[in-house]
Amino acid sequence: MHFFTRVASWSFGLILLAFSLFVTLETLSRKIFNHSFQGADELGGYVLAICGSLAFSIAVVERGHIRIDFLYDRMPPRVQAALNILATLSMFAFGIFFLRYCFSVIKDTLEYGSTAATPWATPLIYPQTIWYAALVIFFIVTAWRTASALRQLVSGDLDGLNHDFGPKGVSEELNDELTDLRSR
Repeated sequence: MHFFTRVASWSFGLILLAFSLFVTLETLSRKIFNHSFQGADELGGYVLAICGSLAFSIAVVERGHIRIDFLYDRMPPRVQAALNILATLSMFAFGIFFLRYCFSVIKDTLEYGSTAATPWATPLIYPQTIWYAALVIFFIVTAWRTASALRQLVSGDLDGLNHDFGPKGVSEELNDELTDLRSR
């Protein structure tokens, strides 16, 4: 899964870099030549939607989603496992929600031939399709993670389940940061 998170991180990093270059060129063009390319705000919305959707998947894989865990460590392993299964199922349900309701956005866009109400008049199906593809990736990741968690639960591997699906502790976060620092 580290390959997936690396590719997704690089993808949205490059998208954000390209967008920042566009904004820089837009700003310079307006200041120096008194000419605007227009659409930086439109493009920014697309970039945010796509990158945010990819970031959802990375957070699930890296266990980076926010959970209030001040009592978690004080609970017995069975309760921790139940909470981890609940959290994993909740993310999976969230993935289903995205697929269901965002597909209706795509369907309406196709049906009405919607375009952006901006100078570019971008056919919305193009950015929305990329956005939806990122949400499909999120759904696949949550489905895979849910299946893995349930498999560990059924096999009785509560320690593995709690380690693989519980919130990262301070020592694990520190270890990840030090490993990342050494690799750089």
